[in-house]
Amino acid sequence: MPTPHALPVVLSAEQRAALRQLVRAHSTPQALALRAHIVLRAAEADQPTNQRIAAELGCDHDTVAAWRKRYVEEGLDGLRDRPRPGRPPVFSPLAASARPRVGQH
Repeated sequence: MPTPHALPVVLSAEQRAALRQLVRAHSTPQALALRAHIVLRAAEADQPTNQRIAAELGCDHDTVAAWRKRYVEEGLDGLRDRPRPGRPPVFSPLAASARPRVGQH
């Protein structure tokens, strides 16, 4: 059942600093940086809606709602990727692209 109102996000100074560090770090994967940015924006004083945050960040409002909810329920760990189901790939994409193709020398 959809939640009619966005969950409020309240951050401590330490939580806010940790999220800002993720957004600023060049080594942070872009997906994680976007999630941290969503949470930071959700915690601002104007209490923006999911639609407003989505419009500002160029993503879908369902994406904003999902990451906002996971952060409220699980904290910073909730923003990390969860293990994916199924068999892991045999070759990494990098290793597969380095292999010579048939007909190439």
